[in-house]
Amino acid sequence: MVTRQLPNLHEMFELMQFKKPELNAKKRRLESALTIWDLRTIAKRRTPKAAFDYTDGAAEGELSIARARQAFEDVEFHPGILRPAPTVDTSCEILGGPSALPFGIAPTGFTRLMQTEGEIAGAGAAGAAGIPFTLSTLGTTSIEDVKKANPHGRNWFQLYVMRDREISYGLTRRAAEAGFDTLFFTVDTPVAGARLRDKRNGFSIPPQLTLGTIVNAIPRPWWWIDFLTTPKLEFASLSSTGGTVGELLDAAMDPTISYDDLTVIRELWPGKIVIKGVQNVEDSKKLVELGVDGIVLSNHGGRQLDRAPIPFRLLPEVVREVGKDATVMIDTGIMNGADIVASIALGAKFTLIGRAYLYGLMAGGRAGVDRTIAILRSEIERTMKLLGVSSLAELQPRHVTQLTRLTPVGSAPARAPRTARPKASAAR
Repeated sequence: MVTRQLPNLHEMFELMQFKKPELNAKKRRLESALTIWDLRTIAKRRTPKAAFDYTDGAAEGELSIARARQAFEDVEFHPGILRPAPTVDTSCEILGGPSALPFGIAPTGFTRLMQTEGEIAGAGAAGAAGIPFTLSTLGTTSIEDVKKANPHGRNWFQLYVMRDREISYGLTRRAAEAGFDTLFFTVDTPVAGARLRDKRNGFSIPPQLTLGTIVNAIPRPWWWIDFLTTPKLEFASLSSTGGTVGELLDAAMDPTISYDDLTVIRELWPGKIVIKGVQNVEDSKKLVELGVDGIVLSNHGGRQLDRAPIPFRLLPEVVREVGKDATVMIDTGIMNGADIVASIALGAKFTLIGRAYLYGLMAGGRAGVDRTIAILRSEIERTMKLLGVSSLAELQPRHVTQLTRLTPVGSAPARAPRTARPKASAAR
């Protein structure tokens, strides 16, 4: 029999601690986010549909981004036991410089449309965290202002080859003069992908007001107040705007981009050069033979060719072929620090986050980006400790199994030409 007694108030108060209420709404909102998916939920609630869908969406049926995320979810980890890892070192050397974490912020276009602090928030947060920040050619903050926001950190520049080549050449020179140390030459955007959410939403640059956008904006007045009371959107490379994002991209990009353009840009750029948008082993090998410093396995976040290869699936084979001769990096689909750990274990030297960063930005500006980085850092550290590794160098392919849902069935057998007819047998 359990002995009963009257409640002892002193003991009750020792067992129960009342949490002090957080009066700062933004801080309270961001502290409630425990995952990147939580930040996405907050971002969706606070951002007009057209701007949110531009960030969240992908091309056509959005199969590529779904498959990329599923590939990370289908990872099986293999922890070692009795391997103490009370502290872990998440730092690494990447492209000739340090990073406190094995990820950086990927280039994103039209960023101030998601939240008015835009690239300034991203660059400032990256600098504070000791990780690289990448500015897009289609960013909404100038090269020079990003440098001011992250004066002592590592800044990278992502370059599109424009129809007017002099625009691309001028941007390359400006980034070099501003002290950006790495150029990401992007090769997967000769034309824009079919981003159907943007078409359905009538999303354009600048935003066009319709009855639908006004109704959608009513519960989100803060976004429009920020948009209308801050400096006009300016683009790093576009002198005029008007139309959907796809129309702008098609007007600016050149489908004739070739290896000759890479040769010219390499002559202009004094720092490290990385090719972003590589999607097969053959191209990886050719680029390494040409002497590039690195490649990023990427299908542009699923925003270009839908059903494109899954970068995480390509990673082991590409690392086997070229990993000793060039830096192999990966993006697309990363939503958890465990995704980053799995990528490093399979041979990636570094990873890039795009949507995860933008969800934080939309959820809370600079503080939201800080929260994104903090969440991923915590997940990376916890995953490493549970695996029993103390540094990124200890991560090995043996720690990860890629469980397979989509299995290639091989090439279809070749068919004979329609005009070909079987020869008559000599025997009757």
